[in-house]
Amino acid sequence: MKAEKLEKLKQIADVCTKCKLSTTRTKVVFGEGNPEAELLFIGEGPGRQEDITGRPFVGKAGELLTRLIEKAMGVPRSSVYIANIAKCRPTEDLKMEKDRAPDPEEVAACSPYLLQQIEIIQPKVIVTLGNPSTKFLLKTQDGITKLRGVWADYNGIPVMPTYHPSYVIRNGGENSKVQQDVWNDLLKVMEKLNWKPKVKITWK
Repeated sequence: MKAEKLEKLKQIADVCTKCKLSTTRTKVVFGEGNPEAELLFIGEGPGRQEDITGRPFVGKAGELLTRLIEKAMGVPRSSVYIANIAKCRPTEDLKMEKDRAPDPEEVAACSPYLLQQIEIIQPKVIVTLGNPSTKFLLKTQDGITKLRGVWADYNGIPVMPTYHPSYVIRNGGENSKVQQDVWNDLLKVMEKLNWKPKVKITWK
């Protein structure tokens, strides 16, 4: 039932023209994963690789997120659900060269799809990746540095804000303090879900 509802929503999103991003996209990046997922990751918007493939988090940031999910958390990526606020790639001046966060008009146009995804999936925990998704879902102006690692709530669903994988890459990568912060946040998520880490992760 959930899969059918998501597929119907995807079909609507695939032909959406509610904002200017529809004029430059290659593919709509609806989201992917298990419709019955206990855990939902939410980012800001697709990048170049995502726009080409139509899949979320498949570029360098996506590779890092996938390693965290599969190698560190110890679950298949396909067992969680991954989505973004914006379903089309936001770029500077719509030139499809330099990525940017979705602007308020784009968020207003596209976010109803995300909210419906949450309503359909009903995850037990949501992880927001970076400022845009955190600020949108929690209706706050506080930044991710202040909010990360602290449990919040969206319509009764526990929300754990953490850094976006691209921020980790820009700030030292996989042996960095930022990466350790993200892992500590994910450990809290696993504890909430009663998941046991498959491996012991330590950072220098």
